Amino acid sequence: MPDDDARPTRTTPTPAPTLEDVAARAGVSRSTASRAINGGLKVSPDAQAAVDTAVADLGYTPNRAARSLVTRRTDAVALVVPEPDQLVLTDPYFAATLQGLSAALEPTDIQLVLLIARRGGDDGRTMRYLRNRNVDGAVVVSHHRDDAIGPLLADAGLPCVFVGRPFSSAEGLPFVDVDNREGGRRATEHLLATGCRRIGTVAGPADMAAGLDRLEGWKDALRAAGLPPVAVEHGDFTAAGGAEATERLLREHPDLDGLFVASDLMATGALRVLERTGRTVPGDVRVVGFDDLGVAGSAEPPLTTVASPVVEMSRVAGELLLSRIGALPARREPQERVFGTHLVVRASA
Repeated sequence: MPDDDARPTRTTPTPAPTLEDVAARAGVSRSTASRAINGGLKVSPDAQAAVDTAVADLGYTPNRAARSLVTRRTDAVALVVPEPDQLVLTDPYFAATLQGLSAALEPTDIQLVLLIARRGGDDGRTMRYLRNRNVDGAVVVSHHRDDAIGPLLADAGLPCVFVGRPFSSAEGLPFVDVDNREGGRRATEHLLATGCRRIGTVAGPADMAAGLDRLEGWKDALRAAGLPPVAVEHGDFTAAGGAEATERLLREHPDLDGLFVASDLMATGALRVLERTGRTVPGDVRVVGFDDLGVAGSAEPPLTTVASPVVEMSRVAGELLLSRIGALPARREPQERVFGTHLVVRASA
């Protein structure tokens, strides 16, 4: 028989500290300890300090389920993206959005939930998830005209902030955006300043405010220069969509000497088509993109582009949402926050 001393020893796990342990260590009642942990309502500074010290000493972790019953909060917010999975995973715009939103949430205990919704608002699972208040609020990015997310959030009374202007301003939803029209105008004025006179555009989707606003900026600059804004094709903010739109554009307007592309990802597709059709950049055609999120600098040739502060926009959107759900002190903020643009000049123009 094996020696008793050789048998493995079983250790009894130390029980996790409870709210009662915290209250006893702090010398306060259980209800006072609970209030101090869940927001400090009606708790004296001395009691709050004693509870904070007890929590640190004991390594106490609040029970989120129990806490939500007290605070009526889930301590989670959603990033809602009504786009296909593949686009969300490959477009650097969404990575920048996540970076900015994560920066806003970092000082808090609030978790981020990513919801990739079907276009048109017909994703019943996502809609039910939001309507049933499984999160305290939502940031919505890449909003389209037919998406039902805006009206749903408004009807449900769920706090929300949009990154990018909602398609219909009548919805009255708070948003953070870049001045897309100014950016489109700035890009086209740069092409004009370099000597281009036959300037086309690969515009963004016609069912998105950003797509239409950047297109209007292109038109503004050409009209101011006395040139007709006629060479237009729409893409879907993907490289493949940019390539297809550029092919259509060149068939109709083979003499283009300038091209404004409404996103850097689409511009990479445009560059491939120009190369394939024997056009040099910037020798035959000068190209300007929009975003400056990493793709532009690694393109061949590197893209001149309009810089869009997506990380900063998303961080501000996150902070506005935290303020609206009470996770940050309430602030008097406008319903709309619009950032300016600037041009980053590289080899393509």
